[in-house]
Amino acid sequence: MKDPLTIGGVTLTSRLFIGTGKYSRNTLIPEVIVRSGSQVITVALRRVDPESKDNIVSHIPSHMTLLPNTSGARTAEEAVRIARLARSAGLGNWVKIEVINDQKYLLPDNMETIRATEILAAEGFVVLPYMSPDLSAALRLKAAGAAAVMPLGAPIGSNRGLQTKELIRILISETDLPVIVDAGIGRPSEAAEAMEMGAAAVLLNTAIATAKDPLLMAEAFHDAISAGRKAFLAGLGPVEETAAASSPLTGFSLTDGIGRGRRA
Repeated sequence: MKDPLTIGGVTLTSRLFIGTGKYSRNTLIPEVIVRSGSQVITVALRRVDPESKDNIVSHIPSHMTLLPNTSGARTAEEAVRIARLARSAGLGNWVKIEVINDQKYLLPDNMETIRATEILAAEGFVVLPYMSPDLSAALRLKAAGAAAVMPLGAPIGSNRGLQTKELIRILISETDLPVIVDAGIGRPSEAAEAMEMGAAAVLLNTAIATAKDPLLMAEAFHDAISAGRKAFLAGLGPVEETAAASSPLTGFSLTDGIGRGRRA
């Protein structure tokens, strides 16, 4: 089934974005990419070290679209500086904006994120902002030039699932930007549910990296994303408050059959 997603002029056939953190060894990353089918991968600039033999970028195949993130930024100005450094380091013009002041729950600062998005979009970056799911903020991010919005499902790394499901549903319904659910998803079933709701994609890292078998889990998320997207496109059936027979009995009488049996 051909169902591409286009962001920033790049056409993607996979709707699963993955990260690079928390793996027991970086050499797992290429195989995770293969098993997941992902075409977009996030990387923190602070993990990019051209002088290191274990430079994280050296483990990422060249066909992947890099999505550097501004992890560590606490203000719009810091996020802009990190994004510019990433581009000058040859990591491309895609950037995931993360502006986080809260160090307990790692919740994004939407206002600073909007400011950073406006600056970077004007400089030609393809900006994908990580945000708390708020409709007003999403609309402001669109006006600022965001290529998509990335609301959190639950706090980063928590594996708690779609705790903000109803708010994400509003963003999907009321914005015409791609909505990429980012952070908190821990199970393939939760990724499938996000896609069934109409999310354009899902970004996750911890759920794969901390699984007992990361490669098998990458496959599981690949399948879940595909199944959820197909279900959305097929159109889910209505939810009913009461039972509804799948084979209605109208026009059929059991006594007719019994009677005919007795006369035979």
